[in-house]
Amino acid sequence: MTIRKFILQLHKILGLVTGVVVFIVAITGCCWSFREEIESFYDGYKKVMPQELPMLTPSKARDIAMKVLPGHHVHGTLYQQADDAIEVIFYDLEPEFYQSVFLDPYTGKVIKVVDHFSGFFAFILDGHMHLWLPKKIGAQVVGISILVFMVIIISGIFLWLPKKRKNLKQRLTFDWKQTTRWKRKNFDLHTVIGFYICSLALLLAFTGTIMSYTWFHYAVYKSIGGQKDVEFIIPANKSNGQELGNILPMDALVTKLRQESPDAKSIELHYPATENESIYVEISNSDGLYYNADYRFFDQHTLEEIETPSLYGKYENAKAADKLLRMNYDIHIGAIGGLAGKTIAFLISLLTATLPVTGAFLWYGRHYKKRSTNT
Repeated sequence: MTIRKFILQLHKILGLVTGVVVFIVAITGCCWSFREEIESFYDGYKKVMPQELPMLTPSKARDIAMKVLPGHHVHGTLYQQADDAIEVIFYDLEPEFYQSVFLDPYTGKVIKVVDHFSGFFAFILDGHMHLWLPKKIGAQVVGISILVFMVIIISGIFLWLPKKRKNLKQRLTFDWKQTTRWKRKNFDLHTVIGFYICSLALLLAFTGTIMSYTWFHYAVYKSIGGQKDVEFIIPANKSNGQELGNILPMDALVTKLRQESPDAKSIELHYPATENESIYVEISNSDGLYYNADYRFFDQHTLEEIETPSLYGKYENAKAADKLLRMNYDIHIGAIGGLAGKTIAFLISLLTATLPVTGAFLWYGRHYKKRSTNT
């Protein structure tokens, strides 16, 4: 068996084994591309009428929200602009629970309770990440399949190369005539589309694998010169419990951060899980982007700022390798390029979903032909 025949066999077998998974992941990724834009048409409950009144403090917002969802853990509180509702986020690991209570920031009125595990996009995300299977099983199936898909793409590039230069045009264009049979058209759809999207499809698969596997995330980061810890680390307090005074430290922190970051798009405060844990704050500096957010940590008693050894700290302190890894999710969904980037990610995902289909037809056509010839 020649190398080319071996690679062809490998390409076919791997494609048939992972085809359904790749199709589902690609189609759901395609649907996810414009989630924020689509949700903006029906999330009017997130907007309020600005008032000349002080906003609710984090402790007050938490107290109100806990009466709505008693018995659940408050993960954090999200503050945005003057005309945005305050979002109090609840999350429990076992059994998994993820809901938000939206409050009027001036009156404390409960506007809406949202279950993040229900609705169309929750269904799409579950399919994209777990194939609607139990998480531990689905995540492994998806992760392994996408690793295999990268091998399929690389082998496909090798198989795409024509043996003769004169056949190059056939691999670059759809040169169809009225006499062109469907098998030839299907072959062209598979090879021509595959060639034009292979680099970006490989990029989407690569960035997805970084999110799927900690070891892969670590290996990529260290290989590009990263020197910090890859894990997200919330440092411990430095004080022994001295309080600021009459104002709760968490409540004073909101005012402090608004003064320091007046142009911030949002400020999300996370309540410490233990007495020894610092307050973790995520400050978003751009609409629709995550990579340039500032992750800051404060002593929960004195509000002294504490540095983290993780690459997820202040963006201004990030090195080139840190920035590249922090961009991973924004690259994966195309947000790094704005609306144009999301459109490209949408099209690449949609076209990627056609490859398992046309590949299966190629296999069927050749297999059926051999059976017909033998009979």
